[in-house]
Amino acid sequence: MRIGVFSLALLALALPCAAQGLSASNSDSAVDGGTVLDGALQRRLYQANYYLKQFEDEVKRQRGGQNQFWHYRTDALKRVKELNEEYPDLPEVKLLMERASEALEKSTGNYTKVKKSWTDYKVREGELRKQVWAEGEVAWTKALAGAGTNVLTRAFPAPDPDKVNLEDLRGTYVVLDEVRYPGDQFYGGTGEYVACGKPSTGYYFLSLGGREWVGPLEAVKRYRRMVDSGLDDVDVWTVLGRVVDVTAEIPVAGKEKLGRLEYGWVVEPVAVMVPGHVTAFYDPDATASGRFAGEEKVAALKESWYTVKTIPDDVEPSRLMEIFMTAIREKNFDLYCACINPDRQKTPTARSLLKYHWDLHQERFHNEYVHATFGPARISVAKGFDEGEEFNDYFLSAEKRAQISARKGEKTEEAIVESRAFDERGNQLGSPVRHQLLRKGGGRWYVNEYEQRF
Repeated sequence: MRIGVFSLALLALALPCAAQGLSASNSDSAVDGGTVLDGALQRRLYQANYYLKQFEDEVKRQRGGQNQFWHYRTDALKRVKELNEEYPDLPEVKLLMERASEALEKSTGNYTKVKKSWTDYKVREGELRKQVWAEGEVAWTKALAGAGTNVLTRAFPAPDPDKVNLEDLRGTYVVLDEVRYPGDQFYGGTGEYVACGKPSTGYYFLSLGGREWVGPLEAVKRYRRMVDSGLDDVDVWTVLGRVVDVTAEIPVAGKEKLGRLEYGWVVEPVAVMVPGHVTAFYDPDATASGRFAGEEKVAALKESWYTVKTIPDDVEPSRLMEIFMTAIREKNFDLYCACINPDRQKTPTARSLLKYHWDLHQERFHNEYVHATFGPARISVAKGFDEGEEFNDYFLSAEKRAQISARKGEKTEEAIVESRAFDERGNQLGSPVRHQLLRKGGGRWYVNEYEQRF
């Protein structure tokens, strides 16, 4: 016997409703003192209940988080709305309305009152940025003074390479105000550059291939990690540089060079300024070939407003996650590393990943959320023998437990802690996120999955 696709669809609609107590019937039924539900109305009730149940399940799976797209929201609410407009006094419709209202409210996500302490780190970051920028402004003024009178009075229009000899311009300083990095970065036949200018005003090609650029760039990255997460919002830089050469390039990013050959003056960076943020210099005597103005003072300035400086040996998993979050918000990189499993920091690649995810965490606490709460830890034994497990403790003697424990090797415990992240308005963002922590041999807990967002 074959069952048609349409019959299966009707059966699928009817089954969820039966679970809710809306029994199907081929004949009319009387409810509420004589109100008769005909077959068409019953089917509409079944369908509305089915889609509403799907929407409720979606909301439940989101676990308090916000969602921009719901599969069943419109189908469910539209059906309930139409039924309520036609049969507002029907008990079944009233029940659907109550459920729809509750599901819709929950779908907007959890909300909590924002505490001032949650956003204090942003205030302190702003104060620190102002102090470092004050140092940067002074350093930039000194750099310009150091160039003396050998500075082009204006960068554009650029001197015409057809009319000006390189030797007349070599070593001359120029200030480039509209350096769009990495937007105008390109790889040419003679090197890696940022193009500054246009055909009508001439070009400068800011050289990116040497330490004169890499040193200040790395210093700016350190500034972002140590001081100012908002630096990612900046795409226009100011550069003081020296003219060192002239070359011809097609100043277009990408492998396909669709444009004409343009002559431009090659400029070697001397100082890099991100207006309102930082000034960085090439320093051949520095360990990293570069420094930013005020760098030597940053650590002392930050030390005074760290709220957590050490991790107790007996720290609980949920508390360790709070410390981990605090280290990120307060830009305490050493404390951040101290929270993380040492086994995940052993190689140069591992340490590079550590910094990469530090930058991502900084960006999220700058642009997305300001705080996270942490639930109780669920602890289990991931490796080795669990002597304290209920049945092991009940059925095995202490001697046998000790023998098995020695045979199984060092015990590794796993803790799972869930976080809920909140934005500046107190809205929960997304569903709770799972974090894994590990403890070996009864020692201290460490964050193992440090990459996870909050």
